[in-house]
Amino acid sequence: MPGPLNRRARTIEEMGINMGALAASAPQVHYRTLDPQLGDVFITSWAKSGTTMMQQMFHQIRMVAATGAGDMDFDDISRMTPWEDTALVLDFDMNVAQRAHPRGFKSHREYERLPAGGRYIISLRDPHETYISLHRFFSGWHIEEGAISLEEFFPLWLGGGPGGCDYFTHLLSWYARRSEPDTLLVNYRWAAKNRAAMIARMAAFLGLELPGEGAALVEHMTSREFMHAHKDRFDDAMMCKVLEERIGVPAASDSSKVQAVGSDGSAVPPAVAAQIDAMWAERVTPVTGHKDYATLAASLDPA
Repeated sequence: MPGPLNRRARTIEEMGINMGALAASAPQVHYRTLDPQLGDVFITSWAKSGTTMMQQMFHQIRMVAATGAGDMDFDDISRMTPWEDTALVLDFDMNVAQRAHPRGFKSHREYERLPAGGRYIISLRDPHETYISLHRFFSGWHIEEGAISLEEFFPLWLGGGPGGCDYFTHLLSWYARRSEPDTLLVNYRWAAKNRAAMIARMAAFLGLELPGEGAALVEHMTSREFMHAHKDRFDDAMMCKVLEERIGVPAASDSSKVQAVGSDGSAVPPAVAAQIDAMWAERVTPVTGHKDYATLAASLDPA
């Protein structure tokens, strides 16, 4: 296997070389796979579909419920809600004690590849918006700024991130479970615009009560403004460290998952948008009856 490039990738093929070298260099000193427990919570939105906001909301709800206070005493939100699909590379023990109950974990997987007996929180997002957001996320971190155009990015978008699946497999898996009592499925745009209602829904789903002004505190700590002001907690700090140490990708790269302004799906190039829309028509419409994401989202949003 080729060694690392010791720089950011400039092509999709080079990104594959870097990621392969990173996986091959994992030390496996502390690494342990997850030993699932009944009631574990999996925050398992697809890539760039609100995972980080949901992780922050989940962690702050359980901390406020347990202590009466929020918690920002961490370097990486994914240390608070560990991600099994990066644990090997990070040499991370998935069973490390968490600060409050229930235990929570990050994922981008579909239902069929997660442990049974858990609870699942998923936010869905328009595929065009995820496309722009994922391109923004990789560009200037894993990939040299401007090296891979939006038109060339399509194969990476289809991949869905570490351990994930393609967008449509993920959406159909969770849409089928939208009425299950162990599943909280929401539209990301609704959740972001109606955080107070989303916090109430999530707390009830978790069986937790927020004392006093606890709900208002969680709402404040999950705002875009608050999270952007603390974006160093949401920038994959653990991954940045190992990328620099093992394959030479600068840790100072812009890897923040919290942008000052959200991604605009209309920026997807027409040819790419046509491919995404064709896949929706082929795979999603026959199963759900929804011609596009907007109509599906409307079916999920509370009246």
